[in-house]
Amino acid sequence: MLSSIRRAFVATVAIAAAAGAQTQSGAAPTTPPALPPAPAVGEAAPDFSAPGADMNGTRSEPVTLSKLKGKVVVLAFYPLDRSSGCTAELNKFRDEYATLFGDGVEVLPISIDTIETHASWAKDSKFPFALVADPKGEIATKYGSQGLRNRTFQRTVFVIGKDGKIAYSARPFAALAQDGYDKLAAAIKTAKAQ
Repeated sequence: MLSSIRRAFVATVAIAAAAGAQTQSGAAPTTPPALPPAPAVGEAAPDFSAPGADMNGTRSEPVTLSKLKGKVVVLAFYPLDRSSGCTAELNKFRDEYATLFGDGVEVLPISIDTIETHASWAKDSKFPFALVADPKGEIATKYGSQGLRNRTFQRTVFVIGKDGKIAYSARPFAALAQDGYDKLAAAIKTAKAQ
């Protein structure tokens, strides 16, 4: 895992150096491809199917968004398992699960980490929700949450209504500020009422 991140970093540095050399030689610098925009509020949430793990281990069936239609779903993209900000965010999700989300809400934190890393962290932290593995960044790209300077994801949150449409988005999500959680709780309450 670390070696793949290290390789991606080295490749990024090499591309940046090549672009700088082209600029110095008078050639136009190359621009990295733009990431797709995030789906807007009111648009259909892009579907996905990916492995998930919770405190009981890896789930036998992949997590498929379209199978959750009729429930409110919270997608929370975050950089890395066990990092300080991500630990604070997901521990708050766990500790305040009943008041923040309540019944009828499927919470799906998503990162670039492997399913094995997710299973270990979910078990150690006793997360009552599934951590979704997106090691190639395909889901993050659909939601405009892929990182720009490195492979880790931007910290973003989407609330998907029972109808499968985006009801709320926070880009970036303020994981270390209570205001971010207050806004998320209000958006979930509104989505549950519809």
